[in-house]
Amino acid sequence: MRRPEVALRSAARAERRAPPYSRRRAHDLTPYALIAPALLVIGAILAYPLGILAALSLQKYGLAELFAHQGKFVGLDNFVTIFADEVFWQVVRTSLVFAVANVALTIVLGTFVALLLQRVSLPVRTLLSAGLVFVWATPALVTIDIWQWMFDFEFGVANYALTHLGLGDFIHHNWFEDPLQGFAVITATVVWGAIPFVAITLYAGLMQVPRELVEAAQVDGAGAVAVFRNVTAPILRPLFLILASLSTIWDFSVFQQVWVMLNQRPSQDFYLMGVYAYVQSFKVSQYGLGSAIAVVMVGILVVVTFFYVGQMVRFGRGDL
Repeated sequence: MRRPEVALRSAARAERRAPPYSRRRAHDLTPYALIAPALLVIGAILAYPLGILAALSLQKYGLAELFAHQGKFVGLDNFVTIFADEVFWQVVRTSLVFAVANVALTIVLGTFVALLLQRVSLPVRTLLSAGLVFVWATPALVTIDIWQWMFDFEFGVANYALTHLGLGDFIHHNWFEDPLQGFAVITATVVWGAIPFVAITLYAGLMQVPRELVEAAQVDGAGAVAVFRNVTAPILRPLFLILASLSTIWDFSVFQQVWVMLNQRPSQDFYLMGVYAYVQSFKVSQYGLGSAIAVVMVGILVVVTFFYVGQMVRFGRGDL
């Protein structure tokens, strides 16, 4: 009967005799060993296209080089060219503002929908969840076509509705004449398609918030806003960081919504990083410049991603 106790004491003595550095080092390497297979797969998938992109960004590669199947190495000249171009910096500013606005709206509205799902009855929750899944499953091009039709110059439902509601004369109103209005429509399209993922993810997170903590806060007199700010939000913070990171990556690289809604002829005012890289590569046939723009875009996203990852690591250590 005493054998298990003897075995446990022997294991404890052996662990104490083991060098502390070895134990700490093994513990530190365990997380990296667990994620190593996933990192290897991701690296194998991304290494080749990223390598080709980086190589093209260091070459002069136009139509002549395309026919010859041989680019001319120019080093960092492509990067010098785009950094000296005012249009490039305008595109960077527009892309950053667009991404921040879209991410903020997506997270805020997705949070409201998740809280609504938590409070409604089961039949209503089922209908809302089904609607969210339907929106999420709708192909991007179909979604864009629907929104393009709603804001159409001649047959748009939005123009008809706003006019008949007495909010102004929107008959034959072109939303894309003004970049601010045009980006508002594009933002609505992007956010509408992104809310389901955020809402369903946050709703799943809300189900993990201990009910006794919420009830204790309510007993102490905290209102709904105070409970969310002081109890729910801190617990969901890792989820918010992950969703914000993913939304930033998606919204900073938006292409289809702009390209399709503007009938493949966007003006400079509507250039985002993805659109600008595409125009330089396939409209102007400067593949080296387009690749350099894409490399800068990837670099910006890497920096942003490291920021979010750093926040999550700090949260895990209890520094936040």
